[in-house]
Amino acid sequence: MGANLGAFWDEMSPSDHSVQIYDTDESLLEALESFVAGGLRQGECAVVIATPEHRIALQRRLAARGIDLWDAIARNQYIPLDADATLLEFMRDEWPDDQLFSFCARNLITRARADGCPVRAFGEMVAILWARDLAGAALRVEHLWHQLCHEEGFPLFCAYPRHSFRPDAPFSLEEVCATHDRLIGGTQ
Repeated sequence: MGANLGAFWDEMSPSDHSVQIYDTDESLLEALESFVAGGLRQGECAVVIATPEHRIALQRRLAARGIDLWDAIARNQYIPLDADATLLEFMRDEWPDDQLFSFCARNLITRARADGCPVRAFGEMVAILWARDLAGAALRVEHLWHQLCHEEGFPLFCAYPRHSFRPDAPFSLEEVCATHDRLIGGTQ
């Protein structure tokens, strides 16, 4: 999908909730790099809630594009967060607490908008929950994010590795896709 990723992100609405089901980290990172770099170049704030491996790989890719991440971080234009640490802020007994989620997520969006910039966000907390066989909790978090991005008017990008969808699981790939507005093609 390479060259088409920029066009895909350019066509998103201010409250689109997109998902990518990916086969390789390379395809995830390509989509994430395009999503974040496009926002930063347009003066938007990019919130990235990801695993350490994906945050580090993304930061390398953005730096290779000539983006000064330290400056963007200092100005709260780029907010990288650890997905596991963020989950700890609102998960209780392996289930998201709606009020804690709202408090955590709304504070994050307020922080990102402090300078009046539009916001775009990426999160893979749901993929972590799914991989831990907490599919019901993952779907609940998807619904909470979906509601928030529509209320607050910011695009949200989620991603799941395809291998985490087992045929015997009680929840399916179709259910995950149904919680989103757009599916990113070219998942190979």
